[in-house]
Amino acid sequence: MKLELKSSLGRPYITVEDDTANRWIAVDWVGYLTADSIQAGAQAYTSALAEAGFQCVLNDTRKVIGPWDHSLEWVLNEWAPNAAAAGLRYFAMVTTPDSLADESAQTFYAQLKAFEVKMFSDDEAARQWLQQCNAK
Repeated sequence: MKLELKSSLGRPYITVEDDTANRWIAVDWVGYLTADSIQAGAQAYTSALAEAGFQCVLNDTRKVIGPWDHSLEWVLNEWAPNAAAAGLRYFAMVTTPDSLADESAQTFYAQLKAFEVKMFSDDEAARQWLQQCNAK
């Protein structure tokens, strides 16, 4: 299954795909993210995770433009507990170091308690970590 959500201008801002071979949900964010797009996107991949019965998410934010601090409170206090309840245990976050989006991700990483999260600047390292987590 592959799902693409688009902005009101018709531009994709997230692609969600279940990777059945690796048993995780792959998420690719693009562009400037609004509070509404973050909520819709996060809910979409959390639903995909629950439907697939997986425990892992590969969350790629390298194509995000700008910070997403405006949504940190919602992500930490509402989405994260709901994602954990849906089965999320391991969250690999791929970011671009020293970007505004990475600064938001660092804050998220420092405050998250609902499941295990690890940050990466390299997609392959993130995949290897998730494969190890899936083997547990």
